[in-house]
Amino acid sequence: MSHLKIDHRKLSVSVLTISDTRTADNDKSGMVIRRMLEEAGHQVTDARICPDDPQQIESSLVDWFGTPSIDAIITTGGTGISHRDVTIETITPYFTKTLDGFGELFRFLSYTEDVGSKALLSRATAGTVQNQAVFVLPGSSKAVALAMEKLILPELHHIVHELKKHLAE
Repeated sequence: MSHLKIDHRKLSVSVLTISDTRTADNDKSGMVIRRMLEEAGHQVTDARICPDDPQQIESSLVDWFGTPSIDAIITTGGTGISHRDVTIETITPYFTKTLDGFGELFRFLSYTEDVGSKALLSRATAGTVQNQAVFVLPGSSKAVALAMEKLILPELHHIVHELKKHLAE
């Protein structure tokens, strides 16, 4: 894709950990996301933790949706199939577009790299909300590191470029 002229500036990303049990001291997955973003030269503009509660998830995200200075949002937690896992049902109605390939590739990588057939339990997904990329990751720090290293960080600039190029025209 050498024809693309992608701006490789520092991107602004907000991070939301969704869990009934995580605190600032033990939010390993949130820490992994923030560390990997910063090591890649990006800025974490906000990081929050909220319980597995649709209203509290929505409240955190609605603050970020439509904020032009936020390029992407990454969530971790609540993507499984248990009764308390409500992240997917809460976030996906806001998607302007879905990035189906993200979930497909994530589950493939999870299957081949470590998890095996248990990968089918993951409902990890991604999409866009207007001009923002939104990644919805599992709560496992190993899964988060895999998604960040293999999928999100290699494509984040390209995704944001595609979402915002019309603003420069």
